[in-house]
Amino acid sequence: MGRDIVSVILGYVVVAVTVFVTFTIAYLVLGPDRAFKPDSYDIATTWAGISIILSFIAAVAGGFVCAVVAKRPTPSKALAALVLILGLLLAIPSLTRDETRPTMRTGDAGNVEAIQGAQQPLWITLLNPFLGAIGVLFGAGLALRNRSEPKLD
Repeated sequence: MGRDIVSVILGYVVVAVTVFVTFTIAYLVLGPDRAFKPDSYDIATTWAGISIILSFIAAVAGGFVCAVVAKRPTPSKALAALVLILGLLLAIPSLTRDETRPTMRTGDAGNVEAIQGAQQPLWITLLNPFLGAIGVLFGAGLALRNRSEPKLD
């Protein structure tokens, strides 16, 4: 039981750290002019595509780590459910427009300013939790696929 809990926590930490690191690198490589639409905090199509790919990779990594630590599939299913539920809960504020968020972008936006101001389409906000859950299960499957069961000869 303790190993299962640790595996879920560790898997979630891997997802979070991977998202933070890869998104930071992607933003530094693209810069604000290619991450956002002109003079706006609306994300560009390029950023939308990259964010979907990086989110999926992070989820796969988290699912893989969870399954390796747990050595069985059940904790990975719990992690997938956690990613789905938390993702949907975090999407709720996006259903209403936040009037305090800046909408016009002037000049370069640093990482913190970009994170605070970024406006992504609602469909991406709602897709990410499901994509994350699928990625976790896929990563767990990769980790457990090559695990050989003892043969009874």
